[in-house]
Amino acid sequence: MSSVVEEGAPNTVTTVADTSSLLRGDRRITPRGSDRRRRPRKRVDLMGLPVDQLTESGTIETVLEAVRAGRGGCLFTPNLHHMQACSRGADGDVYERSSKLAGARLVVADGMPLIWASRLRGTPLPERVAGSNLIWSLTEGASRNGASIFLLGGNPGAAEACAERMRVEFPEVQIAGCTAPPHGFEKDERAVEEIVATLRTAAPAIVYLALGFPKQEELALQLAPHLPGTWFVGVGISFSFVAGEVQRAPRWMQAAGLEWIHRLVQEPRRLFRRYVVDGLPFAARMFIHALRTRAGGRS
Repeated sequence: MSSVVEEGAPNTVTTVADTSSLLRGDRRITPRGSDRRRRPRKRVDLMGLPVDQLTESGTIETVLEAVRAGRGGCLFTPNLHHMQACSRGADGDVYERSSKLAGARLVVADGMPLIWASRLRGTPLPERVAGSNLIWSLTEGASRNGASIFLLGGNPGAAEACAERMRVEFPEVQIAGCTAPPHGFEKDERAVEEIVATLRTAAPAIVYLALGFPKQEELALQLAPHLPGTWFVGVGISFSFVAGEVQRAPRWMQAAGLEWIHRLVQEPRRLFRRYVVDGLPFAARMFIHALRTRAGGRS
């Protein structure tokens, strides 16, 4: 597989000039079928996982442009843990199956190790695009464009608290609903059908899924065919961040790729194996793979 793949016009992004007007609230809508010239979107192959070469603002404009055109899709934000699952061919097969999704699919890097690996390969991703940032920036863009939001998952009460915080920060935001499915719902066909029915009634433009990997990605792939005009965005623990249940790392730690240390200090028992025992050796392996790929002339 080549390291950079161009995608055709159906899944393309608008220009930077359009982004500024979008985020200012200029509600210009490009008619469907417009003949405006578009740039093809590029993807970088990281150990077999194609990741979109998009900035955070580019990700937002791509989603909102699709929303305005009535097209849905899935937005996934893999991190180092997800990459490791992909390499094992276990839970990571959700990304392989998502490549066969009938609608649009965006995969952006939520994790500085992925950014560093792409640079070592010689095919750099522009920046980290974290779900915990998108839940703010995409919500702001959605509120300015009249795109409704549904919050699904999180700890009991977290979705509701998150929605209240969003209403304070973005008074124009349209919250279509909140729900936290019971433990084990994914094994209950009737429970999944109830979620589908709830979302069909609410008809949101964007659904934030805060269920953790790979449960949220699995559910997104199940729901997408039933709601072809809706975007499903995996955001992990982000409801708890917004609600104030869990504190995010300082910005300097996020920028330096050290946010995992902050999380580890907060939840050492749950995260020690993921971050230290498994994560650090896999990061080293990924970096070596990137350098070897570049040296082999495949970058």
